[in-house]
Amino acid sequence: MHPRSLFRSAALALAVSLTLGAPFAFAAEKAATAAAASVQRAAVAQGLYELAFSPTQNALFVASSGGFGDAAGPAQVLRLNPDSLAVEAKIPLERKAFGVVLDDAHNRLYVGNTVDTSVTVVDTASNKAVGIVQLMEKTVGKDGKPGYTHDLRELVVDSPNNRLYVTGHSGEGSVLFVVDTQSLKLINTIPGLGNAKAPGLTLDAANKRVLTSNLLGEVVTVGTDTGKVEQRFKVSAEQPMNLALDPGGKRLFVTDQGLEMIRKYQGSSIPGFVSKHPGQRVLVLDPTTGKELASIATDAGPLGLLLDAPRKRLYVTNREAGTVTAYDSESYKKVGTYDVPTHPNSLALDAKKNVLYVTIKNGDKDEKGSEESVARIAL
Repeated sequence: MHPRSLFRSAALALAVSLTLGAPFAFAAEKAATAAAASVQRAAVAQGLYELAFSPTQNALFVASSGGFGDAAGPAQVLRLNPDSLAVEAKIPLERKAFGVVLDDAHNRLYVGNTVDTSVTVVDTASNKAVGIVQLMEKTVGKDGKPGYTHDLRELVVDSPNNRLYVTGHSGEGSVLFVVDTQSLKLINTIPGLGNAKAPGLTLDAANKRVLTSNLLGEVVTVGTDTGKVEQRFKVSAEQPMNLALDPGGKRLFVTDQGLEMIRKYQGSSIPGFVSKHPGQRVLVLDPTTGKELASIATDAGPLGLLLDAPRKRLYVTNREAGTVTAYDSESYKKVGTYDVPTHPNSLALDAKKNVLYVTIKNGDKDEKGSEESVARIAL
């Protein structure tokens, strides 16, 4: 649900606001017009999810699952012109595409095939899929039907060390998959991420660790050398979703989404769960101790995070509000809001041109099977 504000003003207060607030209102109107002018948008395909910008290829790559049902389109990765958002190439996939991570140094895009528990490898120089890494085989469930016990969400790549990390979700025990990116083989499946969905993932290569979040309200640290869970701590975020780590490894940013749908899932799947916080914020933590450093209020349904440390900016997609909000990453003050309805999802940045890209999901009122959008925000 979208938050609404109710304003009640007496005649005197209204008169004062019209007199004293006129210059401010004019400035605010100009700022809103400028913000709107900086947002360019194009509908490109069904079922859009994550995206990545390649400085090497000067291209924007977007995962398209094609959606589900009879009206579903093809599974593919779209190569977009980063200036016009025009489709320059369609890269067909055998399996539905969701999460992505780019290894620009090796011209590789790794695509999470969430419902098939596998990763498709795309060569970004030739615009071709060159392989599939199967992370888990099907097993026969309690219903007697074969299926995967885990699905996927986030991927991160450690390019210098030739490693890809992928979270595998399961209420019976989430895991971290480790792939050798030279041999394209699964080399480890690390248990212990918690008996709940584990949506967040980020790499701290300098400190040889991967950090994950789960819907038990935990942050779990896995050592990339040891291949084991090395630390876990409870946090005040009830719905810790996406993660972003500052370059120095001293602050961990976590979106705390605050959705009623997830709250119901937690209530039905976590023994003794009692909701204590409405979410709708970004939590800032010490990634070593779990100490809360700050809590940043957001618009409704925060999900995607992108930290532009050199410019001291933090960007957040707010799925329910239909906005992207920008914050000063040092003071945590809001410095901008961009309207991109209906459901902004994932973020990518062209750091050189200072341009932000956003995938935008359709809402219930959009025509079934209609294409979803990518927005280009000139910051």
